Amino acid sequence: MQTIVSFVLLISVLVFIHELGHFIFAKRAGILVREFAIGFGPKLVSWFKGETLYSIRLLPLGGYVRMAGEDPEIIELKTGTQVTVELDGQGKVLRIRSRGKPEQDGSGYEEWMETAGSDLPGHLPKVQSVEGGKLLEADLEDRLFIRLELEDEREVEYPLHPKALIQYDGQQMVQIAPLDRQMGSKSILQRTLTILAGPVFNLLLAVILMATLTFFVGVGNKVSVQGVLPDSPAMKAGLQQGDVIEKVAGKPVKEAKDISMPLQQAGDKPITLKVKRGEDTFETTVRPEIKGDQRMIGIEMKPEMRKASVSEAIVEGFKKTYDFTLLMVHFLGQLITGQAGVDSLAGPVGIADMAGQAAEAGWLPLLSLAGLLSLNLGILNLLPFPMLDGGRLVFLLLEAIRGKPVDPNKEGMVHFVGFAMLMMLMVLVTYNDIVRVFFDG
Repeated sequence: MQTIVSFVLLISVLVFIHELGHFIFAKRAGILVREFAIGFGPKLVSWFKGETLYSIRLLPLGGYVRMAGEDPEIIELKTGTQVTVELDGQGKVLRIRSRGKPEQDGSGYEEWMETAGSDLPGHLPKVQSVEGGKLLEADLEDRLFIRLELEDEREVEYPLHPKALIQYDGQQMVQIAPLDRQMGSKSILQRTLTILAGPVFNLLLAVILMATLTFFVGVGNKVSVQGVLPDSPAMKAGLQQGDVIEKVAGKPVKEAKDISMPLQQAGDKPITLKVKRGEDTFETTVRPEIKGDQRMIGIEMKPEMRKASVSEAIVEGFKKTYDFTLLMVHFLGQLITGQAGVDSLAGPVGIADMAGQAAEAGWLPLLSLAGLLSLNLGILNLLPFPMLDGGRLVFLLLEAIRGKPVDPNKEGMVHFVGFAMLMMLMVLVTYNDIVRVFFDG
């Protein structure tokens, strides 16, 4: 149970921060945000606030911010349909109620008039009057008007409030989206910032979590050798218990990652260590050995920490985020070149297992895992792959180069293919997770 709860909370927070980035910059650009969802599938909880539906859904494996005009929308009023319009004090339409099919008479108007304005959102003005009739014409995006034939056969045109609502047969209300509130109407810069904000928020969260972790754990002071494995590269290089490793590949060593990261980047190439033994200092060369996807030299490290100030913690937060970003980019390069296998990736089951273990170990390991996962989420979403934020940025770049957007149908097909490929990868990774977590060892 702890594993499940830890996983759900961890993923939900990371997804919330990611989608919050999209949401904030969409609102700043004036884009109508129809829904802010955490999770996929059926809604567990939902509520309206302002123009936006907020929802928590069954499967906590992602989320989305649904913006007007981002995907094809069908908000249709059929001519000949009997409708009522609720008007504000200036005669602008606040809500259009439609039966969804042509009617021979105006039956039901009395009931609609009795409830007029009773359930409208608070951001709209109060309803002052109600009219009803047969729909002759409507423009919900550009000119924003509706023309009716009233019961006395007069034709009247009403202007629409820019946040007017449409309701079909008592179903959920849908807000109209004028062209200037749609995603596609915004400048390339505004759309780029809106898409980019999600991954950037994840990267900033990683910095904050790394800085917080550093403040409580401390910063590295030095790393000494606590043990050397027999016949290991370290033993062959002459390392002994008690040695202090001062530099790896010419870079200072203050904590364990200052040793492990250069080793991973070196592959099987020799790497130079500067070692202090007592009062003496010397250099030695060691060639890492490959075990699975890891490069090791066969030592047990003993890091020594010291208390960090707030400013040191902040600087270290940025530094660790940068270092782990380089490590992840290096790993992605290994995946592409075949040096690392897909079995080294972790999916939902693997992440849940790690979250459970981290939660059992305490809040600091869980904080560390959250920082790494937030960093991973940010970087992966920046990859130029269909369905990801990076893929959407590629289409914006093409639009900037061509001077016109890519055909929405073609872009949609590319994203669909990308989605299918991601789902196949997810199935494979989940299978590997299950084998690794439940059947290995």
